[in-house]
Amino acid sequence: MSAWLLLAAAIAVEVTASLSLKAALDAPAFYVVVVVGYVASFALLGLVLRAGIPLGVAYGIWGALGVAATALLAAVLFGEPLTPVMLAGLALIIVGVLCVELGSQRATERKRARS
Repeated sequence: MSAWLLLAAAIAVEVTASLSLKAALDAPAFYVVVVVGYVASFALLGLVLRAGIPLGVAYGIWGALGVAATALLAAVLFGEPLTPVMLAGLALIIVGVLCVELGSQRATERKRARS
């Protein structure tokens, strides 16, 4: 499985665990999903790092997309507020992570050019 698919899986599992944490407030059985989800997410993130994605890039994407997806899905599933200011903040987080990814790619290209 490619590193990027592993990262997508880590994000999906983490978002599921976070949303289950909210659901567990009313249905405690969801705590099982929370624990399994967070453990699986970190295990997948470890595999992503082992596959060669740099830590700053992997963790940045994992965190940013996890926050964005959790906020959006919490609005849909739980009726939590999602204001224009919140949407702007989520967009800024995603843009910031893209900048980290682009910077990482350039650094890798420069390193290869020197070798």
